[in-house]
Amino acid sequence: MENNVTKVNFQEPMIQTVETTEAPKAIGPYVQGKVVNGMLYASGQIALDPASGELVGETIEDQTYQVLRNVGGVLKAVGVDYDQVVKTTCFLKNMSDFTAFNQIYESFFDNEKPSRSCVGVANLPKDALVEVEIVAVVE
Repeated sequence: MENNVTKVNFQEPMIQTVETTEAPKAIGPYVQGKVVNGMLYASGQIALDPASGELVGETIEDQTYQVLRNVGGVLKAVGVDYDQVVKTTCFLKNMSDFTAFNQIYESFFDNEKPSRSCVGVANLPKDALVEVEIVAVVE
């Protein structure tokens, strides 16, 4: 019996850690993002002010603007913008905020809309109302 096994040569993936002052520092054991083989995997952003680390705004509108500005800071750090985002995952503390969230979200993704999941959750860090994580093409 002949054993025909093909050996696959897996190259080491190129992995870079994203660290920028344009977005809040991580508040837990994670990084702002990782670039792996030309794809950015960004950690979820809540409405923290990058300079102070304090939660910004009390309304879904104010927090959504800050969250998406923070996402923009991570994108800028790797030299891309919202048009290169291919997937978002959005977490809302109150699904009743869905329409207001969408109005602001859409203004940031006016050229290319990414694929998306949006889920309601019981709580978010620092009692935030919204969190958004993204995947984007870098190369």
